[in-house]
Amino acid sequence: MEIKKALFGELEGRPVHAYELKNDCGVSVTVLEYGCIINKIIVPDKNGKPENIVLGYDNLDGYLHGVPYFGAIIGRIAGRIAGASFELDGKTYKLSANENRNHLHGGFKGFNAVIWDSTPIEQDGAVGVKFTYTSPDGEEGYPGNLDATVTYLLTNEQELKLSYQAHTDKKTIVNMTNHAYFNLSGDMKRDVRGHKLQIPSNRVLELGQETLPTGKTFDVTGTAFDFRNGRKIKDGTVSDHPQNVLVGNGYDHAFLLPETEKPIRLKDEESGRVLTVETDQPCVVVYTCNTMGNDTYEICGRKPSDYLAVCLETQGVPDAIHHPEYPSVILEPGETYRAHTKWIFG
Repeated sequence: MEIKKALFGELEGRPVHAYELKNDCGVSVTVLEYGCIINKIIVPDKNGKPENIVLGYDNLDGYLHGVPYFGAIIGRIAGRIAGASFELDGKTYKLSANENRNHLHGGFKGFNAVIWDSTPIEQDGAVGVKFTYTSPDGEEGYPGNLDATVTYLLTNEQELKLSYQAHTDKKTIVNMTNHAYFNLSGDMKRDVRGHKLQIPSNRVLELGQETLPTGKTFDVTGTAFDFRNGRKIKDGTVSDHPQNVLVGNGYDHAFLLPETEKPIRLKDEESGRVLTVETDQPCVVVYTCNTMGNDTYEICGRKPSDYLAVCLETQGVPDAIHHPEYPSVILEPGETYRAHTKWIFG
């Protein structure tokens, strides 16, 4: 196993480094100090050809001026917070409204847009990086000084382990995720409509205006949201289900997961690559880049197109602070926020 550190760019006079993690099985993962971004994941196909399976920019400038979330850590809160505000113990906290009147993915300067301190990790059978960042009290409107830690660990069992921790000195809210965009075809040769996805979920959060959760859920049975036995992503792109149509003919939805850990699987038949996702989080947000073709930047050496990738964002339930029926995202002083997800490459 091997870990290499190299300069990736510079921001406001501060260097930004990239770490390349390699195992003994042909898998390599490149991660950045900026945003804890997963910049590349190289995985062999069924014929042994190594290719990249995530969207990412070749330089720091792309992340600074392009679509900001490719491969990044999202926080303090993943997803949207309605009205860019919430209440704790009778006090209302106003957050930055960076998507119309709402707060999205931690605001203008979320965890995706800061430089994290880094420490390389070398263990028996694993290499990785531990990233740390202290979000000051009031950043983007959130209460409390929050000490956040993100750890990526690549093993010889073809696993990338993602671990999140946080502590606060004032009651606050936390819900972190990684926003990797997967395309298992390799080097983005095809879009993901032909990928087969399996999710052990019976119910999905209903979306309303501004794609905010209504607080209701719907049964997946008989719809293009039923991935329990596996189905191709393209089914949602041609579905007339109002929820598919609402988000631009595809998916941008939170699938509720069972308490017993059951894996999520994504497969590309042509390349033979399989991604298995295991998590202790209560839901996975599936986003299929439904309108990416409207964008004008370049990514991975090509113009973007609709359905170029799929995100599998394991996290707490979106906008849970406004829906007490869902698992709490509140963190108290003295408590530890923890979340774990594992990506297994095959």
